[in-house]
Amino acid sequence: MALEEPKYTIITQTNDYEIRKYEDRLAVETLEGSGENRAFSLLFKYISGANELNSKVAMTIPVTQSTKIDMTAPVTQLEVNGDRIMRFFLPTKFTMEDAPRPTSDAVRLVMVKGQTYAVTRYSGRSSDQNFFRNAHKLGEALKRDGVQTSGDPIKATYNGPFMPFFLRRNEVMMPVE
Repeated sequence: MALEEPKYTIITQTNDYEIRKYEDRLAVETLEGSGENRAFSLLFKYISGANELNSKVAMTIPVTQSTKIDMTAPVTQLEVNGDRIMRFFLPTKFTMEDAPRPTSDAVRLVMVKGQTYAVTRYSGRSSDQNFFRNAHKLGEALKRDGVQTSGDPIKATYNGPFMPFFLRRNEVMMPVE
């Protein structure tokens, strides 16, 4: 079963990377302060039903219910002001107004503004070592081609842990001017 992925427009394509323009996307995020597994668990609980849908029933009596949300790809990890954040993107059918609200105070619903990224794809484990090695290669290719970056690299992971490592799809996304 294929997971929904964000839509983008390819602006430039080289042998080393693509420059992609992404639209605004709705996501849930949490800090990785207590570890990557805890962050993933919090976000997975949100899409599994640890959320609230509010609806009005008979004379404005609020009724709270939860809903399961389809998993999408990628799961991203990034640094923001010294904090490491993990994000799950919501399916495009949701808007900020109708998306279920997280029941955990550690999970936030956010709008990720559209942006242009240089992106390179790599396989293997989603380790920090593999990510940083590929982020360095991307940075060198962008420098060589005179492309200005405007932020830190983002780790994007597309496959679960049961996918053989040599078939996994990972990406480095670098914001560019």
